Amino acid sequence: MVAMTKRLKTFQIVLSDPSKTFYCGGEKVCGRVEVEVNELTRVSTVKVVALGCAKVEYAKGKQRCRQEAEYLRHEEVLSLHDQPKDADGSVVLRPGNKYEYTFGFDLPDQGQLVSSYKGKFGYVQYYVKAKLERPLQPTLECKKCFEVEEPLDVNTPDLLSPTGGSKEKKVTCMFIPDGQVSLNAKIDRRGFCEGEDICINAKFENTCSRIVVPKAAIIAKHTYQANGRTKVFRQKLSSVRGNHIISGMCDAWQGKTIRVPKIKPSMLSCNIIRVEYALMIYVHIPGSEKVILELPLVIGTAGLGSRTNSVSSQEGSVSNASQSWVSLQMPSNPPSYSDMTRDVRLDQPLTPLLCDCDDIDGSPIFMRSPSFQFPSQPVFAETEEEYNGNNVCMLPVC
Repeated sequence: MVAMTKRLKTFQIVLSDPSKTFYCGGEKVCGRVEVEVNELTRVSTVKVVALGCAKVEYAKGKQRCRQEAEYLRHEEVLSLHDQPKDADGSVVLRPGNKYEYTFGFDLPDQGQLVSSYKGKFGYVQYYVKAKLERPLQPTLECKKCFEVEEPLDVNTPDLLSPTGGSKEKKVTCMFIPDGQVSLNAKIDRRGFCEGEDICINAKFENTCSRIVVPKAAIIAKHTYQANGRTKVFRQKLSSVRGNHIISGMCDAWQGKTIRVPKIKPSMLSCNIIRVEYALMIYVHIPGSEKVILELPLVIGTAGLGSRTNSVSSQEGSVSNASQSWVSLQMPSNPPSYSDMTRDVRLDQPLTPLLCDCDDIDGSPIFMRSPSFQFPSQPVFAETEEEYNGNNVCMLPVC
C-alpha cells in the first residue's frame, strides 16, 4: 500500500528474501526501501516502523466492541550513504536515480509473539511501514506485510497421551420413554499436524425405536474477547460417517480415520484471540438432539509424522485387511435362481427416509413403497468366522 504523487515514480518495501513464507521468533527481518522520483524532491527523513498487533472488532447490538494487543514495535531512521545533506539534514532526490534505504531488525524471542491470523471477527498482523517525510508537505507512506508462525511442538507427554470419553442420551416420544443411544470413543493422542490421520475407536448402541447414524467431525473454535465480552465462532472442517444403526443393534469403529485438513496451528497464547480444535464424535437421532462427545485436539507445527507416513500406514492397514478377507472361507456357490418358479409378492409397509442433514433435526419422512416382485432367496449354509479387521459387522445390543 502506498500513497503515490506525481513526484514519485517508485516507493516500495522489498524484503531481502521474497521466497520466505514466514518468520519465527528470534529471526532477523531485513529489507530495503526503494525510491525513484519524477522531479526534484526534498526529503527530510526516511523512517521504518515495524508493528505487530492483534485486533478484535465486532458489533454487539448497538455497541461496537474493539480490543487491541501489541506484540511488536520497532522504529529506526534510515540514511543514504555518500548522499550530500543540507544544513537541516535533508537530502534532494533527483530524477533518473534509484535510491535504496536498507533496514534490519530482530523479532522478539520465541514465546513472545503469536502467529499471524485472519478470522471472521479479528486478526493478528505484522508489517513494515516506511515513512517519507518532506518539509512543509504531507508524509508519504508504504507498507509491506509479513507472516509470523510460532512453533508449536506436539511431541510432549501430555499431547501424546490417549484421551476418550462416553456419552448417552435417553430418547422420548411424546414424553414416553423410547430407549437410549450411547457412545464410547477413544483416540490414541491429542496432538496432530496437518495431513495426519486421527484413528478413532468407538462403540455405539441404539436401544430406541429410531434408526440413528454415527458421525465424526473436526471442529475449529475461534474465541474473540473485546470490552469484557466474548464471542465464539465454530466451524466444521471435515467429517466422516458410519453405517445406519437400527433399533436394538450396536456398531463399532476400529481404527476409523479422519484426516487433519490444511489448517493453521492452534493459537493458545494470544490475549484476545484463541483458536482451538476438537474432534466431535456424535450420533444423529431423527426427531431428537444429537448425542455429542468432544475430544480436544492441539494442531501443531511439528508432529509425529508427515502426510507420506500417514498414507503409507493407511495403505498398510488396507493391505492387511485385504489379506484377512482372502483368508476367509467363503460358502459354496448358491443354487441357481433359474430353478425357482414361484413368485412372492411383497407390499412393504411404511419405510423411513432418514435426513442426513446435521442442522435439521426433524422426524423421519415416511412413504409407501410400490409393490414389486422378486423370487425368494435360496437357503445358504451359514458360517461363522472370526474377523478382527477394520470392517466390523453390526451386532445386537447385549
